[in-house]
Amino acid sequence: MVTVRVADTRPQIDGALVRRLVDTQFPQWAGLPLKPLNPAGSDHVIYRLGEELSVRLPRHAGAIGQARKEFQWLPRLAPHLPLAIPVPVGVGDPDFGYPWPWAVSRWLDGEVATVEALADSSRAAIELAQFLTALQQFAPEDIPAENIREDLTGRPLSDRDHATRLAIAEVDGMFDAAAMTELWDAALSAPGWDRPPVWFHGDFHTGNLLTVDGRLSAVIDFGGLGTGDPACDLMIAFTLMTADSRAAFRDALGVDDATWIRGRGWALATGLNAYTAYAAVNPQVAAQTTRQITQALIG
Repeated sequence: MVTVRVADTRPQIDGALVRRLVDTQFPQWAGLPLKPLNPAGSDHVIYRLGEELSVRLPRHAGAIGQARKEFQWLPRLAPHLPLAIPVPVGVGDPDFGYPWPWAVSRWLDGEVATVEALADSSRAAIELAQFLTALQQFAPEDIPAENIREDLTGRPLSDRDHATRLAIAEVDGMFDAAAMTELWDAALSAPGWDRPPVWFHGDFHTGNLLTVDGRLSAVIDFGGLGTGDPACDLMIAFTLMTADSRAAFRDALGVDDATWIRGRGWALATGLNAYTAYAAVNPQVAAQTTRQITQALIG
């Protein structure tokens, strides 16, 4: 049998490329040092630019809309939110063989939040509920809700049905397939969001929270920002929290039963997606998504 190797079509990104892009398109920052951030995320290569800026370049086509989305919306959102968020200061154009828009944003100090530090913290849980409440209440006065762009429209949980059932079958034996199927069926059959669409982060998990001196300081990575059903943001209750802090979070956010079960479904689906894609090659992702899946099953 002949093995067919699929060519890696992702652009090659290195310091020399980033230097040329910054120096030619943003000459006001040409003298600032560049330092790669390791490990970067799965969607972007990130460089620190001087002390106050960062450069983020999409790794793959699935992330290419984020630069312009964040540039449009995050400066509007930032004044309304109780935690810091990245504020883009420029969007760069494709050049020097790099094919996509890229972004320069204000640097945010902090360490990535960890379960060990914050899982039992009801204070952190309530702060996150307050952040989501403020986000959901955001209503830009100059843009009517009916004119929100299509790329901000949230997709229903049912879009993940086929992939999630395949993933459940794939991990049978590592997790309780019967329990996962029961939860997934319940999430899909729960009443849908029947109120006006609200804003959601869209990828609200531990890796997108920063802390300073052990306290929550910032929320990052708004590539999934959109409007619709906020149940997807309940993922944080299962990636970060324990049963007690999760109860404090739910109470502070005022989540009804139907939205909560849909949120558990989102946590299960996204956890399975990441587990099947990365667990075999990334022990950290394996541990994080194992926790996410098992906590979603607990409820």
